[in-house]
Amino acid sequence: MQRRLYFLDALRALALLLLLQGHWISGLLDLQRVDTDVLLYRFWKYCRGITAPVFFTISGWVFSYLMFKNQSHGWQNPRIKKGLKRALELLFWGYVLRLNLWSLFGGSVNDSFLLPDVLQIIGLCLVFLILFYFVCRFQPRFFGGLSLGLCLVIFLYEPLYHDLQFSAIPTFINAYLTQANGGVFYLFPWLGYVLFGASLGSLTPLLHWIPFHVRALTAILIGCGLIFLSSGFFIWIHSVTQWELLRSVAYNNFLFIRLGDVLVLIGAFMLLNPWLKQGAWGRIGQKTLALYIVHYFILYGSLTGYGVYKYFARRLSLELALATALGFILLCLTIVFGYEKLQKARDKRHKKT
Repeated sequence: MQRRLYFLDALRALALLLLLQGHWISGLLDLQRVDTDVLLYRFWKYCRGITAPVFFTISGWVFSYLMFKNQSHGWQNPRIKKGLKRALELLFWGYVLRLNLWSLFGGSVNDSFLLPDVLQIIGLCLVFLILFYFVCRFQPRFFGGLSLGLCLVIFLYEPLYHDLQFSAIPTFINAYLTQANGGVFYLFPWLGYVLFGASLGSLTPLLHWIPFHVRALTAILIGCGLIFLSSGFFIWIHSVTQWELLRSVAYNNFLFIRLGDVLVLIGAFMLLNPWLKQGAWGRIGQKTLALYIVHYFILYGSLTGYGVYKYFARRLSLELALATALGFILLCLTIVFGYEKLQKARDKRHKKT
């Protein structure tokens, strides 16, 4: 019997909490009052870079896992319609959060509105996975193998496309493609992490015969290999083949190293899976979108422009930034779960009447 993957919600919760504190501290901390060379700050900055790869990977994993877990195929699979609905929801909120009503009332749209955020990119990636699902004719092995292969292609060829601007295409569209077009997030290379997660999700039911702890330890070992050995491996392959692309990858090897970080975390949380059935981790992991929306309104002032960032950007000491970051996280959690509690109470009253 397939074990429920509690660790995915827990890992998503961890990534969300890292995101909340990361956005708060990086936006409000006065760097002139901090020694950025100290080990603690460098470790914190490194951990910040793990958040997005985890989110993208888990998004692909959960969606493809649920899609292939259902025995129906094609449009009969309910996960397809749910996935399209979720994609539209993510696109909608992605633009709402970046909209400034004062600019809109003045007859223009603020420049940041045209630049996609993580929500829009994940939404488009879900659409891509659905299309890929039909191309692969609903076969999990085919889907998983091709997803992994395409992920590796996207990562390996990143040095060739990261500076492409696509200036002939309108900004509204080209900002989705690469970092050279000004977007905060973009399809390439972030689609690679979603594809990697999708390959894991589609193959998970097929690997049930392998003990759970063996899969966890394997993920940790592969992750450590990517973190500590992948750069040297690419340099060695370059010395043999003289393929200059591999040299470029080796000297800017953030994609594979971050993939290693993700695998180590996945393996660690898989080992903790039996202890994650209860508690707040799972609940937080299931409310990531709501928490993201709430944190954006508070910190960046979506729609109005009046957020905490407007008044305290780069002004807080380290001690104050750390203390208020905890308060910020608790505030976001209180709003989201408080609203959920009120909804349940209201629904309960309606049922009685």
